[in-house]
Amino acid sequence: MRTCSIIFTLLFITTISAGAQKFITKTGHIRFYSDSPLEKIEANNRQVNCAFDLATGDFVFKVLMKSFEFEKALMQEHFNENYVESDKFPSATFIGKVTNFKDVNPSKDGIYDVNVEGRLTMHGVSKNISEKGTFEMKQGKLIGKAKFNIAVADYKITIPGNVGNNISKTIEVTVDLTLDKASM
Repeated sequence: MRTCSIIFTLLFITTISAGAQKFITKTGHIRFYSDSPLEKIEANNRQVNCAFDLATGDFVFKVLMKSFEFEKALMQEHFNENYVESDKFPSATFIGKVTNFKDVNPSKDGIYDVNVEGRLTMHGVSKNISEKGTFEMKQGKLIGKAKFNIAVADYKITIPGNVGNNISKTIEVTVDLTLDKASM
């Protein structure tokens, strides 16, 4: 996890000190949703750090797990203490690349389909993922959106048997980011 933090910090510093092809945000939004017969669980995190280099397609996220907000305080407590163990694994990271980054024209407003590949690290487990999403160039800003599913078992997140029917084995993740051009 420390390695991911170092990589994110280096990429973030490089992004800030570079030119107009780099985009950043500290206020991205990630939502996760679990739907089971007994209960729907939803959490939102609006403190998502993200950097994207349009010249290379490199993409990095860092999400503090304790920044997810739930409707019920008890759900938030269980999430942090029992499931993702936020004290032990404080953040989730994604380091990857937009494979078709050359299709995105930063000087032309429009919506572009993108393919993202990389490593998602959560709960101490890293997995390669490949997902589709969209980038929208709008008035010099880059708006990124994606929706995908992850299996909690893939990240060694265990669900106790007494609540096993309350939580879906697959969590829907929605990403919604508005990135600004990095200052020189």
